[in-house]
Amino acid sequence: MVKVLFVCMGNICRSPMAEGVFHKLVKDVGLEQQISIDSAGTHSYHVGDSPDQRAQATLRGKGIDISGLRGRQVADVDFDTFDYIVVMDSSNLNNLKRRAATRHHDKIRLMLSYSRKYPNLDVPDPYYGGADGFNEVLKMVEDGGQGLLKAIQQSLAGVRS
Repeated sequence: MVKVLFVCMGNICRSPMAEGVFHKLVKDVGLEQQISIDSAGTHSYHVGDSPDQRAQATLRGKGIDISGLRGRQVADVDFDTFDYIVVMDSSNLNNLKRRAATRHHDKIRLMLSYSRKYPNLDVPDPYYGGADGFNEVLKMVEDGGQGLLKAIQQSLAGVRS
């Protein structure tokens, strides 16, 4: 089982959107039994909260329901548990790398390091903006998610060989 954790600051906008989009991508290729997906925040602001209503509405438009997700904070055990820790921006990336043991640094990467259209950019936080920001985040996490899935598929194929 390959385990993927998406991370942003509060775990109510970007990372649950990435989690929902990635669940759909994984299901579409029939790998839901081989890939486990979760999301978390670097801060505790929204622990236990549902995803932002605007994030939910944006994904509902794509047939993705994230209403059952609840915010949680990254725990130290996550560094051992997850194979991929996919972070939405440089600030949270640096935060996690300062916190994690050096042996885990290679698994902590920017979401858009997997992107073709937005390579190595930060996924901007749409919280204080309008619907356009959430639509932009959706485009970014879809593209990054496709690249991440391709990387995982190649990894799985290499394991099977």
